[in-house]
Amino acid sequence: MNIRPRPRRLIRTGAALSALGLASLSLAACGSGSGDNGKVKVAASFYPMAYLAQQIGGDHVEVQNLTKPGTEPHDLELSPKQTGELSEADLIVYLKGLQPAVDEAVDQSGVKNTADAASFTTLEKHGTDVHGEEGHEEHGHDEHGEKGHEEHEGHDHGEDAAGDPHIWLDPMRYAEVAEGVGKKLQKADPDHKDEYKKNTEKLVSRLKGLDKDFKDGLKKKKSDTFITTHAAFGYLAERYGLHEEAVSGIDPESEPSGARMKELHKVAKKDDVDTVFFENTASDKTAKTLAGDLRLKTSVLSPIETIKDPKKDDYFSVMHQNLTALQTALDAQ
Repeated sequence: MNIRPRPRRLIRTGAALSALGLASLSLAACGSGSGDNGKVKVAASFYPMAYLAQQIGGDHVEVQNLTKPGTEPHDLELSPKQTGELSEADLIVYLKGLQPAVDEAVDQSGVKNTADAASFTTLEKHGTDVHGEEGHEEHGHDEHGEKGHEEHEGHDHGEDAAGDPHIWLDPMRYAEVAEGVGKKLQKADPDHKDEYKKNTEKLVSRLKGLDKDFKDGLKKKKSDTFITTHAAFGYLAERYGLHEEAVSGIDPESEPSGARMKELHKVAKKDDVDTVFFENTASDKTAKTLAGDLRLKTSVLSPIETIKDPKKDDYFSVMHQNLTALQTALDAQ
């Protein structure tokens, strides 16, 4: 993945490794539905993966989100206890390359039934211009048209692919991942195969509806350029013919150069940009500085890497909030 590795403290003690071995033996003995309540135990790396597992698995799964609500997924660290518990999962759903600590723990866990989201769709490079400076996004085009992408199950785009990980922000790519996760759940729990298949089809249908909402909602846009502090929206921009200009790159903590800020000033004036977007889980300082210099508005565009209050919001509600924000900024009302 095209992501800077984050410093992490994944402590591998003798006790932790012993716990891994014992947990693996326990898993082998229990098989699917190994939870105390008879449910399939699913470990999910962060919110978008946990949401898929919950929606597809329904009442038959017990989903553990390794990234707590409101926590920055990129910075996740796992304790030896969490790493050991991961070995007890019937299925692990994750996005290889996004969270190095999770990747290492999955490798250590010994769990054979894993669902790497990156293997179910294609990853592309976003957030880098031809001069190699992170944060610049070329004009996006819906190159895939109405057909979307073909299935890519079994193609490993993980470790060797230098791509943007934010695939869930494109509803159609997210639908491909949903289909892949659904098949993995069917493998983990064949007794409820038909129900998982039905739930997958229902979720994919909703995602196709969301795709239509974005296409219809942005059809009358007066502008196609938006500025955001984090280059997380490359797939969304590509899908709907938008042009993302990011202050920082794929890594939300990278610092923009002075040259980059000057370039953004030029872009904002040339493309008649109205709004500078920032994330609801990150500082708005850079966005406000840039917006103040150019007398622009600021607003929130969520990358949906985490949901602060899952009881209040979910993937679909936040995506619709993003659509409303883009409609306002691009004068598409």
